Amino acid sequence: MTQGKKQNGSIIAIITMMFLFAMIAFVTNLAAPIGVIWKNQPGIEGSNFLGMMGNMMNFLAYLFMGIPAGKLLSKIGYKKTALIAIAVGFLGVFVQYLSGIIGAGAQLFSLPANFFVYLLGAFIAGFSVCMLNTVVNPMLNLLGGGGNKGNQLIQTGGTLNSLAGTLTPMFVGALIGTVSKDTAITDVNPVLFIAMGVFAAAFIILSFVPIEDPDADKKKGDIVYEKSPWAFRHFVLGTIAIFVYVGVEVGIPGTLNFYLADSNAGGVGPTIAGFVAGTYWFLMLIGRFLGSILGGKISSKMMLTFASALGIALIVGAMLSPVTVKTAMPVFTGSGFEMTQVPLSALLLVLCGLCTSIMWGGIFNLATEGLGKYTAAASGIFMMMVVGGGILPLVQNWVADITTYMTSYLVPIAGLAYMLYYALIGSKNVNKDIPVD
Repeated sequence: MTQGKKQNGSIIAIITMMFLFAMIAFVTNLAAPIGVIWKNQPGIEGSNFLGMMGNMMNFLAYLFMGIPAGKLLSKIGYKKTALIAIAVGFLGVFVQYLSGIIGAGAQLFSLPANFFVYLLGAFIAGFSVCMLNTVVNPMLNLLGGGGNKGNQLIQTGGTLNSLAGTLTPMFVGALIGTVSKDTAITDVNPVLFIAMGVFAAAFIILSFVPIEDPDADKKKGDIVYEKSPWAFRHFVLGTIAIFVYVGVEVGIPGTLNFYLADSNAGGVGPTIAGFVAGTYWFLMLIGRFLGSILGGKISSKMMLTFASALGIALIVGAMLSPVTVKTAMPVFTGSGFEMTQVPLSALLLVLCGLCTSIMWGGIFNLATEGLGKYTAAASGIFMMMVVGGGILPLVQNWVADITTYMTSYLVPIAGLAYMLYYALIGSKNVNKDIPVD
């Protein structure tokens, strides 16, 4: 293959991976705003815990698929793995659409029967985004040649990921309007049709895109794992940090959406709630863009330390702010910004998006430092730990059910405190004597 063809192939591959990065957020971020509908259905009766179950099922899939996805990637390559992931994603969204038909109006275990169909769809969709994550992150890093360039491509992909995450809750919130017991999952069919259409188009386009595995020239068996990443203390603590981070990242805006949509709490309605939650993801977009610029000048340790400390301060401020204290907040509505009156606590929680935006990259860099040939295995384990994005928000909303929404933010504070510890102490590599060449 000539140099020009290789370069063109790399550009096409990079664009394709960026597109898939956006799809990951689009599918993942459907769960929280759709959960607003489910929590108001007869039989669920306002349970935040059950409203967050779709998000839980989505992330639970990572626990089962993280390592198998890595093995699948090694066996059949990037393109085929991505195609399978896209097909599974289409199936997952289709099952969620069927939840508006199958079991509608029936009860199972005192809950709406179609709720279980929806949870199955969310679980299947979770397999898809796990496989896509397994493909996209290493692919962009390898296409960039690793180092700063590889990190820059991942940060750029993360920016598009955040853009999709910004627009999804806004779109769903606009479709829902005012939530009541008469609101049904069928009210968001348009967004599900769009998701299925995008998956179908992505499958067709990717089928014709020539993508060569960046490491295709490496011989099988070159890497032999005499030990494992688990031999490194800073990696073990880093996996916990990833678990905690994803839970904090998802739990802050997910619970905020419920809080603002609740007429007895934030009381701004589901549409504005979706826009406010979407603004959190927009700030993550801004933060990742800035992180891609500053990443070469500021260490991961320093960035993670500052972001964790600031996040704790913002959440404490939100918890201490009475709901009656309002402020004008510029809310990104998709077409522009509009000044909207929201509780001050909501603004402080939205600002946390700037903090969480750079944490994934920082934790990944610190946890894999010095791992050498064990890095590939570490990446698969990291994918499993993304399950924290389902478990911690579920715990947070259980706390919200038995106490208050604001009290539940003690869960993200605990998570941020651990990440602060990891940045300052836990990330130190004390196993430098382990051979990794």
